[in-house]
Amino acid sequence: MPIIQSIRGNQALQGVLWMVISTFMFALMTGIVRYIGSSLPSIEAAFIRYLFGVLLILPSMIKFWQGPLIPVKYKTYALRGFLHGVGVLLWFYAMARIPMAEVTAIGYVSPIFVTLGAALFLGEKLRIRRVMGVLVGLLGTFLILRPGFQEINLGQLAQLCAAPLFATSFLIAKRLTDTDNSTMIVGMLSLGCTVTLLPGAIYQWQTPTVSELGWLALTAVFATIGHYTVTKAFQAAPITLTQPIGFLQLVWAASIGYIVFTEVPDQFVMLGGAIIVAATTYISHRELKLSRQQKSEL
Repeated sequence: MPIIQSIRGNQALQGVLWMVISTFMFALMTGIVRYIGSSLPSIEAAFIRYLFGVLLILPSMIKFWQGPLIPVKYKTYALRGFLHGVGVLLWFYAMARIPMAEVTAIGYVSPIFVTLGAALFLGEKLRIRRVMGVLVGLLGTFLILRPGFQEINLGQLAQLCAAPLFATSFLIAKRLTDTDNSTMIVGMLSLGCTVTLLPGAIYQWQTPTVSELGWLALTAVFATIGHYTVTKAFQAAPITLTQPIGFLQLVWAASIGYIVFTEVPDQFVMLGGAIIVAATTYISHRELKLSRQQKSEL
Protein backbone atom coordinates (compact mmCIF):
# COMPACT_ATOMS: atom_id res chain seq x y z
CA MET A 1 0.00 0.00 0.00
CA PRO A 2 1.86 3.14 -1.23
CA ILE A 3 -0.01 5.48 1.14
CA ILE A 4 0.73 3.35 4.22
CA GLN A 5 4.37 2.98 3.19
CA SER A 6 4.74 6.73 2.70
CA ILE A 7 3.26 7.34 6.17
CA ARG A 8 5.57 4.79 7.78
CA GLY A 9 8.59 6.39 6.18
CA ASN A 10 7.70 9.97 7.11
CA GLN A 11 7.95 10.94 10.79
CA ALA A 12 6.55 14.43 10.18
CA LEU A 13 3.46 13.02 8.43
CA GLN A 14 2.95 10.56 11.27
CA GLY A 15 3.06 13.42 13.76
CA VAL A 16 0.48 15.37 11.77
CA LEU A 17 -1.90 12.38 11.53
CA TRP A 18 -1.59 11.61 15.25
CA MET A 19 -2.38 15.26 15.97
CA VAL A 20 -5.45 15.24 13.71
CA ILE A 21 -6.81 12.22 15.61
CA SER A 22 -6.14 13.93 18.94
CA THR A 23 -8.08 17.07 17.94
CA PHE A 24 -11.13 14.99 17.05
CA MET A 25 -10.93 12.97 20.28
CA PHE A 26 -10.66 16.12 22.40
CA ALA A 27 -13.58 17.70 20.53
CA LEU A 28 -15.76 14.64 21.25
CA MET A 29 -14.74 14.84 24.90
CA THR A 30 -15.61 18.53 24.94
CA GLY A 31 -19.04 17.81 23.51
CA ILE A 32 -19.83 15.28 26.25
CA VAL A 33 -18.70 17.63 29.01
CA ARG A 34 -20.87 20.34 27.50
CA TYR A 35 -23.81 17.92 27.43
CA ILE A 36 -23.36 17.02 31.11
CA GLY A 37 -23.22 20.74 31.92
CA SER A 38 -23.26 21.80 35.56
CA SER A 39 -25.32 18.90 36.93
CA LEU A 40 -22.25 17.79 38.90
CA PRO A 41 -19.66 20.00 40.63
CA SER A 42 -16.82 20.70 38.18
CA ILE A 43 -14.12 19.21 40.38
CA GLU A 44 -16.11 16.02 40.96
CA ALA A 45 -16.81 15.54 37.25
CA ALA A 46 -13.11 16.09 36.48
CA PHE A 47 -12.08 13.63 39.22
CA ILE A 48 -14.43 10.89 37.96
CA ARG A 49 -13.22 11.40 34.39
CA TYR A 50 -9.57 10.93 35.41
CA LEU A 51 -10.35 8.03 37.73
CA PHE A 52 -11.88 6.21 34.77
CA GLY A 53 -8.79 7.20 32.79
CA VAL A 54 -6.52 5.54 35.36
CA LEU A 55 -8.59 2.34 35.27
CA LEU A 56 -8.43 2.30 31.46
CA ILE A 57 -4.67 2.70 31.15
CA LEU A 58 -3.50 0.87 34.31
CA PRO A 59 -3.13 -2.56 32.61
CA SER A 60 -0.90 -1.03 29.92
CA MET A 61 1.14 0.85 32.54
CA ILE A 62 1.79 -2.39 34.41
CA LYS A 63 2.83 -4.08 31.15
CA PHE A 64 5.31 -1.34 30.22
CA TRP A 65 6.55 -0.56 33.76
CA GLN A 66 10.35 -0.28 33.68
CA GLY A 67 11.07 -0.32 37.39
CA PRO A 68 11.29 2.44 40.03
CA LEU A 69 11.56 5.99 38.74
CA ILE A 70 14.34 8.30 39.89
CA PRO A 71 13.22 10.98 42.41
CA VAL A 72 13.52 13.79 39.86
CA LYS A 73 11.19 11.94 37.49
CA TYR A 74 8.59 11.48 40.25
CA LYS A 75 8.71 15.22 40.94
CA THR A 76 8.32 15.99 37.24
CA TYR A 77 5.27 13.76 36.93
CA ALA A 78 3.81 15.14 40.17
CA LEU A 79 4.26 18.73 39.00
CA ARG A 80 2.64 17.99 35.66
CA GLY A 81 -0.24 16.15 37.32
CA PHE A 82 -0.91 19.05 39.69
CA LEU A 83 -0.77 21.78 37.02
CA HIS A 84 -2.85 19.80 34.54
CA GLY A 85 -5.34 18.83 37.26
CA VAL A 86 -5.99 22.45 38.19
CA GLY A 87 -6.25 23.34 34.49
CA VAL A 88 -8.81 20.57 33.94
CA LEU A 89 -10.87 21.82 36.89
CA LEU A 90 -10.97 25.31 35.37
CA TRP A 91 -11.77 23.86 31.94
CA PHE A 92 -14.70 21.80 33.26
CA TYR A 93 -16.00 24.93 35.00
CA ALA A 94 -15.74 26.95 31.76
CA MET A 95 -17.35 24.22 29.64
CA ALA A 96 -20.49 24.28 31.78
CA ARG A 97 -20.88 28.05 31.33
CA ILE A 98 -19.76 29.23 27.89
CA PRO A 99 -20.15 27.85 24.32
CA MET A 100 -17.79 25.13 23.07
CA ALA A 101 -16.27 27.26 20.32
CA GLU A 102 -15.50 30.06 22.78
CA VAL A 103 -13.79 27.68 25.23
CA THR A 104 -11.69 26.24 22.40
CA ALA A 105 -10.81 29.65 20.94
CA ILE A 106 -9.63 31.04 24.29
CA GLY A 107 -7.63 27.85 24.81
CA TYR A 108 -5.53 28.72 21.77
CA VAL A 109 -3.61 31.29 23.80
CA SER A 110 -1.65 28.34 25.27
CA PRO A 111 1.11 28.47 22.59
CA ILE A 112 1.51 32.16 23.36
CA PHE A 113 2.16 31.27 27.00
CA VAL A 114 4.62 28.63 25.80
CA THR A 115 6.59 31.31 23.94
CA LEU A 116 6.59 33.67 26.93
CA GLY A 117 7.45 30.86 29.34
CA ALA A 118 10.39 29.75 27.20
CA ALA A 119 11.76 33.29 27.33
CA LEU A 120 11.20 33.80 31.06
CA PHE A 121 12.22 30.40 32.42
CA LEU A 122 14.32 28.70 29.73
CA GLY A 123 16.42 31.69 28.73
CA GLU A 124 15.27 31.74 25.09
CA LYS A 125 15.50 35.04 23.27
CA LEU A 126 12.31 36.97 22.53
CA ARG A 127 13.00 38.08 18.99
CA ILE A 128 10.92 40.90 17.52
CA ARG A 129 8.85 38.55 15.33
CA ARG A 130 7.99 36.40 18.34
CA VAL A 131 6.98 39.50 20.27
CA MET A 132 4.75 40.62 17.39
CA GLY A 133 3.16 37.18 17.21
CA VAL A 134 2.42 37.25 20.94
CA LEU A 135 0.93 40.74 20.76
CA VAL A 136 -1.33 39.81 17.83
CA GLY A 137 -2.44 36.69 19.69
CA LEU A 138 -3.28 38.75 22.76
CA LEU A 139 -5.25 41.11 20.51
CA GLY A 140 -7.33 38.14 19.38
CA THR A 141 -7.94 37.17 23.00
CA PHE A 142 -9.11 40.68 23.88
CA LEU A 143 -11.40 40.60 20.86
CA ILE A 144 -13.07 37.45 22.22
CA LEU A 145 -13.36 38.79 25.76
CA ARG A 146 -14.08 42.43 24.77
CA PRO A 147 -13.40 43.93 28.21
CA GLY A 148 -15.27 47.21 28.64
CA PHE A 149 -17.79 46.28 25.94
CA GLN A 150 -19.24 43.26 27.71
CA GLU A 151 -19.00 41.79 31.17
CA ILE A 152 -16.27 39.17 31.35
CA ASN A 153 -17.85 36.12 32.96
CA LEU A 154 -16.26 33.55 35.24
CA GLY A 155 -16.30 30.89 32.53
CA GLN A 156 -14.09 33.01 30.27
CA LEU A 157 -11.71 33.83 33.14
CA ALA A 158 -11.51 30.16 34.11
CA GLN A 159 -10.50 29.10 30.59
CA LEU A 160 -8.04 31.97 30.32
CA CYS A 161 -6.38 30.85 33.56
CA ALA A 162 -6.33 27.23 32.39
CA ALA A 163 -4.36 28.07 29.22
CA PRO A 164 -0.91 28.65 30.82
CA LEU A 165 -1.37 25.54 32.99
CA PHE A 166 -2.04 23.36 29.95
CA ALA A 167 0.85 25.01 28.11
CA THR A 168 3.26 24.09 30.91
CA SER A 169 1.84 20.57 31.06
CA PHE A 170 2.41 19.92 27.37
CA LEU A 171 5.93 21.38 27.50
CA ILE A 172 6.74 18.91 30.28
CA ALA A 173 5.18 16.11 28.20
CA LYS A 174 7.38 17.05 25.24
CA ARG A 175 10.45 16.81 27.48
CA LEU A 176 9.32 13.45 28.88
CA THR A 177 8.98 11.94 25.40
CA ASP A 178 12.79 11.97 25.17
CA THR A 179 13.04 9.23 27.81
CA ASP A 180 9.62 7.70 28.57
CA ASN A 181 7.04 5.82 26.49
CA SER A 182 3.62 7.25 25.65
CA THR A 183 1.70 4.85 27.89
CA MET A 184 3.69 5.83 30.97
CA ILE A 185 3.38 9.57 30.24
CA VAL A 186 -0.40 9.41 29.77
CA GLY A 187 -0.90 7.04 32.69
CA MET A 188 1.09 9.15 35.14
CA LEU A 189 -0.84 12.23 34.00
CA SER A 190 -4.15 10.50 34.72
CA LEU A 191 -2.89 9.34 38.10
CA GLY A 192 -1.52 12.78 39.01
CA CYS A 193 -4.75 14.55 38.04
CA THR A 194 -6.83 12.03 40.00
CA VAL A 195 -4.80 12.62 43.17
CA THR A 196 -4.87 16.40 42.66
CA LEU A 197 -8.65 16.50 42.25
CA LEU A 198 -9.51 13.98 44.99
CA PRO A 199 -9.70 16.34 48.03
CA GLY A 200 -11.99 18.84 46.28
CA ALA A 201 -14.15 16.04 44.87
CA ILE A 202 -14.67 14.58 48.34
CA TYR A 203 -15.52 18.01 49.74
CA GLN A 204 -18.13 18.74 47.05
CA TRP A 205 -19.27 15.15 46.47
CA GLN A 206 -22.71 14.69 44.97
CA THR A 207 -23.84 11.16 44.14
CA PRO A 208 -23.77 10.88 40.30
CA THR A 209 -26.46 9.08 38.35
CA VAL A 210 -25.72 5.98 36.28
CA SER A 211 -26.15 8.08 33.15
CA GLU A 212 -23.61 10.68 34.34
CA LEU A 213 -21.12 7.93 35.19
CA GLY A 214 -21.59 6.44 31.73
CA TRP A 215 -20.98 9.76 29.98
CA LEU A 216 -17.91 10.49 32.11
CA ALA A 217 -16.55 7.01 31.37
CA LEU A 218 -16.94 7.72 27.65
CA THR A 219 -15.24 11.08 28.22
CA ALA A 220 -12.32 9.23 29.78
CA VAL A 221 -12.07 6.94 26.75
CA PHE A 222 -11.92 9.84 24.28
CA ALA A 223 -9.59 11.91 26.47
CA THR A 224 -7.18 9.02 27.10
CA ILE A 225 -7.01 8.28 23.38
CA GLY A 226 -6.50 12.00 22.73
CA HIS A 227 -3.64 12.29 25.23
CA TYR A 228 -2.04 9.13 23.85
CA THR A 229 -2.22 10.33 20.24
CA VAL A 230 -0.93 13.81 21.08
CA THR A 231 2.01 12.20 22.93
CA LYS A 232 2.70 10.03 19.87
CA ALA A 233 2.60 13.21 17.78
CA PHE A 234 5.20 14.82 20.07
CA GLN A 235 7.41 11.75 19.69
CA ALA A 236 7.12 11.68 15.91
CA ALA A 237 7.56 15.35 15.01
CA PRO A 238 8.65 18.72 16.43
CA ILE A 239 6.04 20.47 18.56
CA THR A 240 6.35 23.51 16.29
CA LEU A 241 5.09 21.35 13.42
CA THR A 242 2.26 19.60 15.25
CA GLN A 243 0.99 22.62 17.21
CA PRO A 244 -0.82 24.34 14.30
CA ILE A 245 -2.73 21.12 13.56
CA GLY A 246 -4.39 21.56 16.95
CA PHE A 247 -6.40 24.41 15.46
CA LEU A 248 -8.65 21.82 13.85
CA GLN A 249 -10.23 21.39 17.25
CA LEU A 250 -11.90 24.79 16.86
CA VAL A 251 -13.55 23.54 13.66
CA TRP A 252 -14.75 20.33 15.34
CA ALA A 253 -15.92 22.19 18.46
CA ALA A 254 -17.83 24.84 16.52
CA SER A 255 -19.45 22.13 14.37
CA ILE A 256 -20.53 20.01 17.35
CA GLY A 257 -21.74 23.08 19.20
CA TYR A 258 -23.87 24.14 16.23
CA ILE A 259 -25.24 20.70 15.27
CA VAL A 260 -25.86 19.27 18.76
CA PHE A 261 -26.44 22.33 20.96
CA THR A 262 -27.56 24.88 18.32
CA GLU A 263 -24.79 27.22 19.53
CA VAL A 264 -24.25 29.73 16.73
CA PRO A 265 -20.61 30.89 17.05
CA ASP A 266 -20.32 34.54 18.00
CA GLN A 267 -18.70 36.55 15.19
CA PHE A 268 -16.20 38.10 17.62
CA VAL A 269 -15.28 34.66 18.96
CA MET A 270 -14.62 33.34 15.45
CA LEU A 271 -12.70 36.47 14.39
CA GLY A 272 -10.66 36.50 17.61
CA GLY A 273 -10.04 32.77 17.27
CA ALA A 274 -8.85 33.26 13.68
CA ILE A 275 -6.43 35.98 14.82
CA ILE A 276 -5.08 33.75 17.60
CA VAL A 277 -4.72 30.87 15.13
CA ALA A 278 -2.84 33.13 12.69
CA ALA A 279 -0.53 34.42 15.43
CA THR A 280 0.21 30.95 16.80
CA THR A 281 0.76 29.53 13.33
CA TYR A 282 3.22 32.32 12.63
CA ILE A 283 5.09 31.66 15.88
CA SER A 284 5.19 27.92 15.12
CA HIS A 285 6.40 28.57 11.56
CA ARG A 286 9.18 30.85 12.79
CA GLU A 287 10.29 28.32 15.41
CA LEU A 288 10.37 25.50 12.85
CA LYS A 289 12.32 27.65 10.38
CA LEU A 290 14.78 28.68 13.10
CA SER A 291 15.32 25.08 14.22
CA ARG A 292 16.06 24.07 10.61
CA GLN A 293 18.59 26.88 10.26
CA GLN A 294 20.32 25.85 13.47
CA LYS A 295 20.54 22.22 12.32
CA SER A 296 21.97 23.25 8.95
CA GLU A 297 24.72 25.21 10.72
CA LEU A 298 25.84 22.19 12.76
